[in-house]
Amino acid sequence: MKHVKYGKCVRCGKTYAAVPDLTTCECGGILDIIYDYESIKARLTKEVLANRAERSMWRYRELLPIEETTAPTPLRVGWSPLYEEPRLAEALGLGRLYVKDDGQNPTASLKDRASAMAVAKAREAGARVIACSSTGNAASSLAGNAAAAGLSTYIFVPSRAPKGKVAQLMTFGATVISVQGSYEETFELSKQAIDKWGWYNRNAAINPYLSE
Repeated sequence: MKHVKYGKCVRCGKTYAAVPDLTTCECGGILDIIYDYESIKARLTKEVLANRAERSMWRYRELLPIEETTAPTPLRVGWSPLYEEPRLAEALGLGRLYVKDDGQNPTASLKDRASAMAVAKAREAGARVIACSSTGNAASSLAGNAAAAGLSTYIFVPSRAPKGKVAQLMTFGATVISVQGSYEETFELSKQAIDKWGWYNRNAAINPYLSE
C-alpha cells in the first residue's frame, strides 16, 4: 500500500510491515496504522472526491488501509444518511445535532464497516475463511458481508447470545460454535482455532485494520 507506512504498537512503539494478516505486537500491544498523508494529499483532492461516483465507504479508499487494486466488497456499506435533530439538540443544549442512520447498512449494523474491511483484507491475504468471537452484532455483520463475497465464516458465540442473532448467523450460512462459558473464554477459543487453522481474524481487539 503506497499510502500506508506501517503498523505501530501503541505500547512499545515497534513497527511492522502492513501485511494483510497483521494482528498485534509481540508485546501484546494493539497496532495503529500509520499513513503517508503527503502521498494521500497529492492524490485525494477536493475535485477528485467531488467527481467520484462511488456511494459507499470505499469512496474514501485513499484513507483506508487497502491496496489500490483491491475491489470494493459486494454489499454497499456506508454512505448512510445523516438526519438533523433540532428538538433533541435543544433538549441537550446543543446548537445543531445530526444522527447517522447506520441501520441502513446491509445487516442493519454500524459494524458492517469493519466487517467489509475484514472481507477486503481477507481477499488480499488469499483467505477463504474468516472467523471471530462475538455476542451478536459483529458476528451477524461478518457473516452477511462474507457470504456476499463467497467466503466462509466460523463464529464463536457465548451460550448466552440472543437466539435471534444466532438465527441470523445461520441464515447467512455461518458455522456457529456455541461456547459454554464467558465471552473471555469464547474469545480465547476463537483465537486458538484461528491460529491453528489459519483463518482470517476479524476480532476487533486483534485486527488493527478494523478500527480504520
